[in-house]
Amino acid sequence: MWTEFLISNLKLHIDVTITKRNYLFHSAPLTVLIGIVGGWAYFSINPHHYFGGYPLIPVFFLVFGMFMINMIESCRYRMPGRMLQIYLLMRVMRMLASIIVMLVYCVAVREEAKEFLLTFIVNYLIYLIYDSWFFFTFEMNRKLKKKKRQENETIA
Repeated sequence: MWTEFLISNLKLHIDVTITKRNYLFHSAPLTVLIGIVGGWAYFSINPHHYFGGYPLIPVFFLVFGMFMINMIESCRYRMPGRMLQIYLLMRVMRMLASIIVMLVYCVAVREEAKEFLLTFIVNYLIYLIYDSWFFFTFEMNRKLKKKKRQENETIA
């Protein structure tokens, strides 16, 4: 019984849809760009404010993005009528997780709190804009395909 459950969940996680592949294909280079180029620019422009935990910020957003796309893809097949609610729930969860991470870091490392908060908020906004763009284009493409399908059905 447990093996069937694990196998069905494993198949769900291994299955990579076009949407998931596109999201990961775009967010991975964005994370590398923000992590390496952003870190280099931050260290070059303002070296006395650079902190060692900087590379973990883009990684946090990449991991949460993978979680988010998995949840949305799962909802797309199981509850297609609730896509908007799941998407908004994921946004709220990201905001709450971000607040928790910021609070924990600021309590643990007080001397770098200001730099961390500013950097984290900038990264949050970058990923927020990226996710909004990605899911907006995803929905527009989905509606366009649905409209074309309906037109083809009426013609045939």
